[in-house]
Amino acid sequence: MSAVYASPLERTRETASAISRRVGKPVVAERGLIECDFGSWTGEPLPQLRKLPEWQAVQQWPSGFRFPGGESFVELQSRLADAVGRLCKSHPGEVVVAVSHADCIKVALASALGLPLDLFQRIVVAPCSISTVMYTSEGPKVLAMGSTGMPASPVLDRERSR
Repeated sequence: MSAVYASPLERTRETASAISRRVGKPVVAERGLIECDFGSWTGEPLPQLRKLPEWQAVQQWPSGFRFPGGESFVELQSRLADAVGRLCKSHPGEVVVAVSHADCIKVALASALGLPLDLFQRIVVAPCSISTVMYTSEGPKVLAMGSTGMPASPVLDRERSR
């Protein structure tokens, strides 16, 4: 394991800290991994938000939606692609942990799978689950999505045996 990155928000830094202690690498804050800016929806209870007419757009047409006073999913996707690109460039061929948030992880997985942004809501990732993507010169390879057990992959198996 060569590095541990996390969104600057407290809940991801806490998760990353536990990983950091285990692998002996410091947590590096990466702003590109931060949660979507939900604007005026920030902190509102989900049951209330689900009642809004805009909620259907969030679920069915996210590429056409911008959170009031916040970020669009297209902007989120672009920001995540930039962050992943920076991490891959900084750590070629290495195993890196990036701790982020559910929507961010689902958007990054959709991108790695070649899915349109409007289908990212079909992906489910549990809290504290592990999704594994191997970025190669031939493109990304999704090895696991939303796993709650130890990920299995040749790269991670080599890393564990060190």
